[in-house]
Amino acid sequence: MIEYTSLKSNYNLYGSEYEAAALRVLRSGWYILGPELETFERSFASYLGVKHCIGVNSGTDALILAVRALGIGVGDEVIVPASTYIASVLGVTENGAKPVYVDSKDDTLLIDCSKIEAAITKHTKAIIPVHLYGQACDMDAILSIAEKYGLYILEDCAQCHGAKWKGCLTGTQGTLAAFSFYPTKPLGALGDAGAIVTNNDELADKLRMLRNYGSRLKYHNESIGRNSRLDEIQAAVLSVGLEHLDECNAIRQSIAEKYMNGITNKRVRLPYIESAATHVFHLFPLIVDDQKHFQKYLEAKGIKTQIHYPIPPYVAECYAEQGHMWEDYPVASYIAQHEVSLPVYNGMKSNDVDAVITAVNEY
Repeated sequence: MIEYTSLKSNYNLYGSEYEAAALRVLRSGWYILGPELETFERSFASYLGVKHCIGVNSGTDALILAVRALGIGVGDEVIVPASTYIASVLGVTENGAKPVYVDSKDDTLLIDCSKIEAAITKHTKAIIPVHLYGQACDMDAILSIAEKYGLYILEDCAQCHGAKWKGCLTGTQGTLAAFSFYPTKPLGALGDAGAIVTNNDELADKLRMLRNYGSRLKYHNESIGRNSRLDEIQAAVLSVGLEHLDECNAIRQSIAEKYMNGITNKRVRLPYIESAATHVFHLFPLIVDDQKHFQKYLEAKGIKTQIHYPIPPYVAECYAEQGHMWEDYPVASYIAQHEVSLPVYNGMKSNDVDAVITAVNEY
């Protein structure tokens, strides 16, 4: 069986380094808000070329706290892509604000920037571009719209560590950017972890307070914050992963290149990459004629796949009161019903890649 992903294979690449980092923390006796976190925050900010990195306990909390730091709440609206994981929307609704969905582009499967302006109202405060699957969104268009209407940009970088738009790393052009370090991500921890980055000193100071109960000084709670701190062990592990991030991205990109060159079956549509963007292939999404049949076919061939994301947030049960229908966002709905992701992970064997290509071509 060819697994869809293998955290063990990724771990084995640098296992001794991960173990040394974890053991160093265990022996230190300092487990929260310590030197390992400070080191990772400095290193990740330096990698991106931004001033501040604030480690938190998950990518979802990164989004929630980023929206809160911008002062967005009840009565405000935030532009979000219709095709995304629900965490992007939770960052908005957990602060009492309203998500306003924009449909996707048929080729990149990312937010259709040509439709953003029509969704803006007097209540709009921010745009959340999601660099989904590992490909950078059209930041030129988003920056232009944000400047025209005086909007914040909160980049959702949960899947795009190291990706670029016209040479600029994702996460460096918005007001804020939220990162997830879930274990499967390009830069993954060995548990839940996340971070927010920014060049704004005031926002960075506010976020450090918000992640620690809204407190700068113990028992002095200035804001309604959360207990959302990136712990020392995960920070140490992430420092190891950061040293190998570009190397690991190159591994997945080489697998994706083999897929792109080797898959010739006209019944499947390969990923489209904008000429100004880079793609780090957190996922390798195909668009297929019959999603369920294709997935079952590959499973019968011993190949596991995943679907991203079969129930878009605008029709999620938890948001039923928003009143959206599948047909409201036809491209996003089509993606949800036709997308299948092939295996692509660090440590994937070359003969497994070849087997996937052969199976897809025989479909």
